[in-house]
Amino acid sequence: MITNKGTQTIKTERLILRKFTVDDAQAMFENWANDERVTRYLTWFPHESPDLTRQLLESWCAAYDNLNTYNWAMEYKETLIGNISVVRLNESCEYAELGYCIGYDYWNKGFMSEAARAVIDYLFAEIGVNRVGISHAVKNPASGRVAQKCGLTFEGTKREYFKTTAGEFLDISDYGILRSEWSKMRKRN
Repeated sequence: MITNKGTQTIKTERLILRKFTVDDAQAMFENWANDERVTRYLTWFPHESPDLTRQLLESWCAAYDNLNTYNWAMEYKETLIGNISVVRLNESCEYAELGYCIGYDYWNKGFMSEAARAVIDYLFAEIGVNRVGISHAVKNPASGRVAQKCGLTFEGTKREYFKTTAGEFLDISDYGILRSEWSKMRKRN
């Protein structure tokens, strides 16, 4: 059974995962929201101004009033570098799906895997989900490597399942981890 607790601060070896504030707009804009390399496989266009980022953060921050909102700012050495969130939560099925993005300067340094592991632990240990999923564009294999590093199992690919903001249809690969699998991994570590 799910017990919603909302976005709580999580500390990892290198990161602080915390709630966004509206004051994060400039850093988010500069570090990833304006970068088409980062947003290429996301549902939104690169932001054209910090004002657009600020408007987005205003809505995200207002959503924190709901305890079923899970959306973390990723901070490294006091620098905002990315975002990880629950993009789908099905309480009756006790399922959460993660989505994430990180600034280009921080790619391939293990930050997203570190953040995802911490959020997966939180969702199983504190929220009580039975399953966590990650979906990614096949053309973005780095996102799939994050899922693999976190112990998720490849479950299949949906063909031309997602249409980008540029109008391209993408195949989407799905990964998942069950509470029982997560528990076994925790015992081994």
